[in-house]
Amino acid sequence: MSSHGAPTFTVDASGVRVAIIASLWHTEVMDGLIGGAHQACTEAGAVATLIRVPGSFELPIVAKACASSLDYDVVVALGVVIRGGTPHFEYVCSATAHALAQVALDFLVPVGFGLLTCDTEAQALDRAGLPSSSEDKGLEATQAALLTWQTLSGIAGEQSR
Repeated sequence: MSSHGAPTFTVDASGVRVAIIASLWHTEVMDGLIGGAHQACTEAGAVATLIRVPGSFELPIVAKACASSLDYDVVVALGVVIRGGTPHFEYVCSATAHALAQVALDFLVPVGFGLLTCDTEAQALDRAGLPSSSEDKGLEATQAALLTWQTLSGIAGEQSR
């Protein structure tokens, strides 16, 4: 299980505006990921807005729109791509991952990376945060983005002294 050794932390993100951008593909998996993202926002006091996109490849452009709008402090991108018999998997996963990282760097807005890249649907379900899942990647991606926001806020606060 990849969450072995995961840090424990508390984030106070009261009033932080979070855009949760989620793919429409693989409904059951996405419902779990979205639930975990909402849970993380609620626990931290953040205000979440859910935005749906057709697929994982569309996550970066909407993430960029949210990050550049100044309406959101944090962006969380949630999607799932399951390997098939063609190179499509590699193209979508690679392009999406690189583009989401670029959004964070270009706009200094934390982007939670909740894109599951799995070989099988069973692997995706096991990471979706469902009652039968061993992991909750929607929760983890959102917590990571909120903690990054907290870290960046501390840096900005120190620079204004």
